[in-house]
Amino acid sequence: MRIRLEPKRRVLGALIEERARTHGDKVFLLFGDRRVTYRELNETVNRVANSLLQTGVQKGDRVCLMLPNCPEFLYTWFALGKIGAIEVPINTAYRGDFLSYIINNSEAKALVIDEQFVDRLKFVQEGLRTVEKVIVLRREGALPGDLIFPVMDFAGLYRGAPTDPGVPVSNKDVLAFIYTSGTTGPSKGVMCQHNYFIVMAEDNLEARDAREDDVFYTCLPLFHANAQALTVAPVLVGGLTLALGERFSASTFWEELRRYGATQFNAIGAMLAILWKQPETPGERQHRVRLCFGAPIPPHVLEHGPRRWGIQYFLEGFGLTESGIIAYAPLDAPRAGSFGKALPYYDVRIVDDDGEEVPPGVVGEIVSRPLRPYTMMLGYYKMPEKTLEAFENLWFHTGDYGKRDEDGYLYFVDRKKDALRRRGENISSFEVERIVNGHPQVAESAAVGIPSELGEDDVKICVVLKPGGTLTPEELLRWCEERMPYFMVPRYVEFMESLPKTPTERVEKYKLRQAGVTSATWDREKAGYKLKR
Repeated sequence: MRIRLEPKRRVLGALIEERARTHGDKVFLLFGDRRVTYRELNETVNRVANSLLQTGVQKGDRVCLMLPNCPEFLYTWFALGKIGAIEVPINTAYRGDFLSYIINNSEAKALVIDEQFVDRLKFVQEGLRTVEKVIVLRREGALPGDLIFPVMDFAGLYRGAPTDPGVPVSNKDVLAFIYTSGTTGPSKGVMCQHNYFIVMAEDNLEARDAREDDVFYTCLPLFHANAQALTVAPVLVGGLTLALGERFSASTFWEELRRYGATQFNAIGAMLAILWKQPETPGERQHRVRLCFGAPIPPHVLEHGPRRWGIQYFLEGFGLTESGIIAYAPLDAPRAGSFGKALPYYDVRIVDDDGEEVPPGVVGEIVSRPLRPYTMMLGYYKMPEKTLEAFENLWFHTGDYGKRDEDGYLYFVDRKKDALRRRGENISSFEVERIVNGHPQVAESAAVGIPSELGEDDVKICVVLKPGGTLTPEELLRWCEERMPYFMVPRYVEFMESLPKTPTERVEKYKLRQAGVTSATWDREKAGYKLKR
């Protein structure tokens, strides 16, 4: 499927209006037992949009969303797009400083939150500087009475007029701040405009060879750019059907695909590795799926997945929240280990530390720049220095090492930054170390990634105690659990006399990574330590 929308239709609200006219009775959303047509979607989004305007949310205002996968997330995101306001999705695992930082940094005027997360908001509410209203999505409980902000029931948003709010919105206007995990400092708010999402969707539909009767399934969290830009947006642009799962479950995955009649799904590497480790069952092949899109695709899945699961294509791509997807593997000619070739709409190169392009086969940093306007981020919100740093020499620097072969296929080699990635979540080693170093018994620490048997990384924390300090791994993990999302809590703990350092006192993390799991390393999984969720 190849779609290229006109400029005036490259706006989320205008696109939803158009789809309601052209695909009115077609099902847009499948979620549990709920079915939502394009006409119903547009009417509901208009009601929510008009209600938000009545509450004082205006064009350009930031509104944080802390919601699980559910239709209400989509209604709110789309409604904000219709009135030119900016969606700020928050990872539902966040709490404490992680939560308050994003709310404050984005200067959010309002917060839409599920009732299950309200206690986390209470914990940080005294430090929030810009919030004027909290909208709670209730399921069973009453509205909280001990928040310091005016509180509104989400159900009240359905009372607005069902007509388009009529707010002028351009495809150059920012639609979302997507926060990426910081690697050497706090998280950065990536400013993504309407056109960014539309372009990502158009390219994705073409790469996936989408068809009008496709049902795109995702159980990836809607607060991530992956689910928003690579499933939801393509469904809207293509006039397809979205099947939305609440969360990933290996035991029910194939049954859910079968129940929804899914024909394509999005995955991350850890998902596929987990599914591969499950015992083979006849249900793995009892579905309509013909394509899995993910990054990365484990080589053994690429080779043997079609036979085991009956899926014809496994499509890989490469990109970042900042750049969008800049490369896809050709469906008819994938190469093991390669994420494909650069799209014709991007200039992608491999460069050395001086910014000079290197020959095929030589490892360097992957850099890119778009050949179309407003197709990548506008910059990092309130971080002009970081924006300039990312665009050194007018090229966006991915921070990833890669190489190119003689035929133009690109290969990921390693991360240049000190970032970790576990089960699809980006983890800042800086943030892990900051929290561990806050323990009264800890002098310093270093967080590194250890290759996981499921793909990607597990977190190892190397700890130097203060003189005379005493601390057990279990005590350290309990400290971490209260202060960081569960996916950041280290799996491995090793107490050391000192950390290896350069003459300028920089920790030589490569040595810690090379050492890996030693006889002195404590493994919480082997120890049977259960994390709180």
